[in-house]
Amino acid sequence: MSSGGRAGLVSADVLRREQQELRKHDRSTKHLEEESRNAQTVFRDKSGRKRNLAQEQLEQRMKAEAESKREEQYAKWGKGLAQERQQQQNVEDAIKEMQKPLARYIDDQDLDQMLREQEREGDPMAALIKKRKAKESKEKEKPRYKGPAPPLNRFNIWPGHRWDGVDRSNGFEQQRFARIANKKAVQELAYKWSVEDM
Repeated sequence: MSSGGRAGLVSADVLRREQQELRKHDRSTKHLEEESRNAQTVFRDKSGRKRNLAQEQLEQRMKAEAESKREEQYAKWGKGLAQERQQQQNVEDAIKEMQKPLARYIDDQDLDQMLREQEREGDPMAALIKKRKAKESKEKEKPRYKGPAPPLNRFNIWPGHRWDGVDRSNGFEQQRFARIANKKAVQELAYKWSVEDM
């Protein structure tokens, strides 16, 4: 039978003996049952070695934190660092403006500076101010070539602070331009000859 007893017609003695054997077996395995009830589950990998789940969870958490930091950095770069700085500057300016009183008097330096920086149409001093600003910004510009017309090159680069305008080629570009000009002249001559009768 499924309980471990004999099947069919059984006498009382046989039944008592089976019961005693079952109780004895239960008593001998009772301590194993108690031990297994409070035992920790052992997790193993495919090769049969024990796995340390706490260590694995810690590693996963650290990996997730590093990944989130990297994603945050890429999101920051994707927005644009200059735009983010500009937005931060706008917020700071807005906070600064909110802290000022609503009524602004004649001795307000920020208002005076803002009004001075505005350009108005018909202002007689605007041209002078523009010249000064152009002169200041011109100093930052790179020097430009101020000589005779340079020889043509295939990129149409003008001489400047990177190229002195001296042609150091083997004559290939001149030959190329001559071939192009010759081809155009021949095409034009052929066209004029073909429509001459009309």
